[in-house]
Amino acid sequence: MLIKLKNRIEKEIPRYLENLDKAYRFSSTSPLLFNTIREFALRSGKRVRPMLFIIGYLGFTKRAATGLYSSALSIEFLHDYMLVHDDIIDKSDIRRGKPAMHKVLDNYLKKYKGIKFDGQDLAIVAGDVIYAISMHSFLSIKEDPLRKEAALKRFIEAAMHTGNGEFIELICGAKNIEKITKEEIFQVYDYKTACYTFAAPLSMGAILAGARKKESNRLFRYGIYLGRAFQIKDDILGMFGQVDQIGKSILTDLKEAKKTILIWQAYNNSGKIIKKEIKKILAKPDAQKNDLSRIRDIITGSGALESAKNEVLRLIEWSKQELARSKISIRYKKELDTYSREILNLSIK
Repeated sequence: MLIKLKNRIEKEIPRYLENLDKAYRFSSTSPLLFNTIREFALRSGKRVRPMLFIIGYLGFTKRAATGLYSSALSIEFLHDYMLVHDDIIDKSDIRRGKPAMHKVLDNYLKKYKGIKFDGQDLAIVAGDVIYAISMHSFLSIKEDPLRKEAALKRFIEAAMHTGNGEFIELICGAKNIEKITKEEIFQVYDYKTACYTFAAPLSMGAILAGARKKESNRLFRYGIYLGRAFQIKDDILGMFGQVDQIGKSILTDLKEAKKTILIWQAYNNSGKIIKKEIKKILAKPDAQKNDLSRIRDIITGSGALESAKNEVLRLIEWSKQELARSKISIRYKKELDTYSREILNLSIK
């Protein structure tokens, strides 16, 4: 069922963009903008968010409302918008195995001489347009207006929380590692990842289907636990994975001096000499592969990697407890359990 659901979403993205183009004539008024957005949106992705949106909806109703799949794309477009801006902030040149949007636009602008803007400027604007598209697509579903309003509030809430999480993470990046707390790290995880990737999509779908507040909130909590676990897994892949696994440079997290739970745990488990070495590596403006190799050794040797994996297992157990209490249909409860196992696979090549 999950494969069919993902395939349906993959087909819905170009169909929705084509209809949007017919309504707003993007391809004729600004072909560069439309084609750039379309290419970016169609890149290979997990489609976690729209899948959870649909599961949350179908788990509390026996029918799929008209426009459900287009509405589910709202959270995927929100994700795309954030990726575009994140790549600019992170100075990342690769996204989903291809050039980041600002690099694509930089390449386009090479034929112009003496211009006062670059690909980053254009990508910021394109990202803003994608955000508008996400709001537009949400409204596609034909459902009870009060439910739509409540679900839209959750959507907006997710967007605000994610922006807040990004802001907090950047500020944490400016702090020395010894001044960062575990609670701050998890705050970033919950705001920047867990809310809009797991908790919000599931609860938005449930709200639209007419689930009681108690049930939508339970799915929200389930999503927070699952999302926190997912982010820890993503941190592990970001530190130990390869380009083909993470879709960006393996040095990205280290160059950004991200204060992940891995780095935090390694620092707090180490003696003075190793702590000094960690701080020195994090302070480098342009970390290299030998720095990555060393920090990997420190993380593994300090027990931080094993600790992070154990934290994932604890969070998964908490999420299971919330899901077990949920009144979502048995069929979709099983699908959520299967899907969570799939996306939280901790095998690292």
